[in-house]
Amino acid sequence: MKFTLSWLKEHLETDASLDQIVEALTDLGLEVEEVVDPVATLGAFRIARVIEAAQHPDADRLRLCRVETYPDGPEGATEEVQVVCGAPNARTGMLGVFAPVGTHVPGTGVDLKPGVIRGQASNGMLCSERELELSDEHDGIIELPEDAPVGVRYIDYAGLNDPMIYIKITPNRPDALGVRGVARDLAARGLGVLKPLDVTPVEGQFASPLRVEIEASLKEKGCPLFAGRVIRGVKNGPSPLWLQQRLKAIGLRPISALVDITNFFTVALNRPLHAFDVGKLQGDILRIHPVDGGEDIAALDDKTYTLQAAMMGISDAEGVASIAGIMGGERTGCTEETVDVFLESAYWDPITVATTGRALKINSDARYRFERGVDPEFTLPGLELATRMVMELCGGEPGDVVQDGAVPDTSRAYKFDATRVASLVGMEIPEAEQRATLEALGFVLDGDMATPPSWRPDVLGEADLVEEVARIASLSKLEGKPLLRPTPGVPAPILTPMQKRERLARRTIAELGYHECVTYSFIDRDSAQLFGGGSDAMSLQNPISSEMTHMRPDLLPGLLQAAARNQARGAMDLALFELGPVFHGGEPGEEAVHATGLLVGANTARDPHGSRRTVDLYDAKADAELVLEALGAPARMQADRKVAEWFHPGRAGRLTLGPKLALATFGEVHPKVLKAYGIKGAAVAFSVLPTAVPLPRKATSTRAALVMNDLQAVDRDFAFVVDAEVEALSVVNAAQGADKALIERVSVFDVFAGEKAEAQMGAGKKSLAITVHLQPTVKTLTEEDLAAVSAKIIDKVAKATGGVLRG
Repeated sequence: MKFTLSWLKEHLETDASLDQIVEALTDLGLEVEEVVDPVATLGAFRIARVIEAAQHPDADRLRLCRVETYPDGPEGATEEVQVVCGAPNARTGMLGVFAPVGTHVPGTGVDLKPGVIRGQASNGMLCSERELELSDEHDGIIELPEDAPVGVRYIDYAGLNDPMIYIKITPNRPDALGVRGVARDLAARGLGVLKPLDVTPVEGQFASPLRVEIEASLKEKGCPLFAGRVIRGVKNGPSPLWLQQRLKAIGLRPISALVDITNFFTVALNRPLHAFDVGKLQGDILRIHPVDGGEDIAALDDKTYTLQAAMMGISDAEGVASIAGIMGGERTGCTEETVDVFLESAYWDPITVATTGRALKINSDARYRFERGVDPEFTLPGLELATRMVMELCGGEPGDVVQDGAVPDTSRAYKFDATRVASLVGMEIPEAEQRATLEALGFVLDGDMATPPSWRPDVLGEADLVEEVARIASLSKLEGKPLLRPTPGVPAPILTPMQKRERLARRTIAELGYHECVTYSFIDRDSAQLFGGGSDAMSLQNPISSEMTHMRPDLLPGLLQAAARNQARGAMDLALFELGPVFHGGEPGEEAVHATGLLVGANTARDPHGSRRTVDLYDAKADAELVLEALGAPARMQADRKVAEWFHPGRAGRLTLGPKLALATFGEVHPKVLKAYGIKGAAVAFSVLPTAVPLPRKATSTRAALVMNDLQAVDRDFAFVVDAEVEALSVVNAAQGADKALIERVSVFDVFAGEKAEAQMGAGKKSLAITVHLQPTVKTLTEEDLAAVSAKIIDKVAKATGGVLRG
């Protein structure tokens, strides 16, 4: 929406400056996109007198001009400068437009500097209209009448000192698509007084030779009201200068008086109109009806459109003459030869106009306004005001108004509650001020009920009344205040233990060097079946796409897809994780939270020390154990090989508490799964169940006391020969249980397996070497004590695993 400052002041009586108006508009929600102030571009150009114009001594087509100007205005001192000018109309005594040195000339993009042209000094420029970007005229410099005031700024003399303001209108504010609507908001803010609008009807002088008729199917929805009148004997020439300048300032091209008047009312009062040349209309009736489809119409934009069935058209006896609410037809358009004109004003259904405009791809000012909603009650007053302007500018005699239909009833009322402003917005505004604001915006207040004006279709509830009050009062006055606590003191924690545990798991895995992924909970059927899902119970009735048809049974599909995408872009070594829900059924509660990590490629970047190696299942196991430790899992856990089929059957395992409570799974991803996702290289993964870790018996917010022992600890090494299938953890747990008070920890430091081991120890055997760390608390251990403990350890391991001490 573009308008000029003088245009605004035709509706708003105000002393506010341009800056104040611009600031208030943005604060009111009418965001200012641009301000074009002629003072910034043309303010330095002043009217000057050519004292003498003599022939240039060294150029036939140049003249030396002595120019009299007033740098500080007509009240200041005069100054005489020499200008070399090539305009053919430069002569002694003429008045023109002068640009002093240092001026930026917009038409050429040049900053004027002192110069020498053919040996003669030139200090400034006498300008043409093209150099001021007023027109394309460049045959000579601007020549002004003899009574033009020397020294005055040219923009003040020519009426060009009128800043253009461009505001951005949200779709719910159609009233602001007219200058008067903008003025009304500013008046309500207190920046002036809205001037009254005289809509006294113009009395018809003769019966209308044209009738109008709306097809019955359109009267309720389509075109509730269509009106117009014939004005005969008009003279349609160029519109007056003030109207042309106003339209040019907002980017519209003046065409003729009748067309310019319709454009003027579209912008000034948000009332689109259309003018038909009566001499070109066939028959004595204009019909508003749904078209059959297939009709061609040459429109005023010099394009031909093929109408589709059910679009609204305005037709005479020859055919469709106008696309209703969007654009008129060229056949019945007004020209300079127009003598009798039919001026039309109608109310069109916004949805119908929007549908037609989109289908035909026509963007017109009329469509832009009708599809957002114009004021239905201003249909007839707008016609009267336009009739008066046509008679003022073009002459003519008005006929009687003809119409079909009636103004649609848009009346509605909502309860006005002054206390809701404080509760919804947080602003304390007196009730009297709230009522005054609404009344200034055109609302009618009757007790505690508020009726919105007909030009505000966006007001649809009590909350909208609050919004209007707060908007006018300025939301910039809001002060931030902390929310009141329901109870005094420090608030109690609101996170559940499981929420805290999930946050801790996420942070722990990130600290291990993994990058978090957030993937969809939906995957395709093939991926779901590969991970034990894909049943109809887990399918989506309305999937987003064919790749998201089922709920995910595991987090690995999303991580593997992310890894494949990264490898395709050259990132071969990856550490990714995700924490989120997985689903094993379609009913509520058939889900669990997993924390899954995926390692692909090597364990570290290349270095000169040879520390780089391919990740293996022990990397995944170590990370899973660290996560479980952070979650508070017991130090002693069992291990088994009951893993899911998407893990390698011989290189994966579970960490459990007893035979049934699984805490985590770790190991290599099955080769068939890696092939299905196109993963290159080794890939290992772990999956921890945070909810499976038992909660502590006693919840405390403090750490346990640090226990320092002053007795010397002792380490003893043992090597056991066990079956090749025996897990190292079984040996560790057995040794740990030999003396719970004395044995602090047990760790594996060597494994001897394979053909060489079997050659020494027998087929199907291997050697496991462990270190047992003994920490006495009562007395220093003697040889007898150590021997007794060692015997217990050997006995426990033998009973648990069948292992014997290696000789």
